[in-house]
Amino acid sequence: MNVVQTVKDVREALALPRSSGSVIGLVPTMGALHPGHEALIGAARRECGIVVVSIFVNPLQFGPNEDYARYPRTLEKDVEICRRQGTDVV
Repeated sequence: MNVVQTVKDVREALALPRSSGSVIGLVPTMGALHPGHEALIGAARRECGIVVVSIFVNPLQFGPNEDYARYPRTLEKDVEICRRQGTDVV
């Protein structure tokens, strides 16, 4: 599994699969992965040659009275869940 942090790294990680015509599935998340996310990753794994899970806590998803700073950030746990589910790129 390839853990990347920049757009450049994502492009590099997916260059070969894209050029060979692999179907790439994306499961976009804000982290704090749970069984619902695991089910989505599993579905992508069954349907696609390459599975990418994005983990990005987007501040634009929060309203003025919602606490962006307190949203759970569990990156190590999330990466382990992705690894168990057979994710190719996080």
